[in-house]
Amino acid sequence: MLRLIAAYAGTALVFLVLDAAWLSFAANRLYRPILGDLLAPKINLAPGAVFYLIYIAGILALAVWPALKEGVWSRATLSGAMLGFVAYATYDLTNQATLRTWSTKITLADMGWGAFVTGAAATAGFFIARSIKGGPA
Repeated sequence: MLRLIAAYAGTALVFLVLDAAWLSFAANRLYRPILGDLLAPKINLAPGAVFYLIYIAGILALAVWPALKEGVWSRATLSGAMLGFVAYATYDLTNQATLRTWSTKITLADMGWGAFVTGAAATAGFFIARSIKGGPA
């Protein structure tokens, strides 16, 4: 159980730090110039927090834990990157299909970011969990 908690915490920490850096960088350079008034003036933290809780659990279930069972860190990286690519593609391509002001530039940037950040967080979660002795995997 300690391994699972450590993996979740480590994955979450890396994901949140990287995502905060990305959002700080991209908000005024990418999103606001294209989306403008479509963006809320202030972030609604509750749905954002729920997303992070669910998404981190998904990274653990689909990338970190299977990689720990195999003992192969690159499995965490590749599975995480694939999960991130698919998850962000789902969001962005749906928005591009249904919203007037969505942009291919945002879609491509987000899909690349999703693959990178999820792969990086999954890799960190793998190494953090592997450093904890005991438990399955």
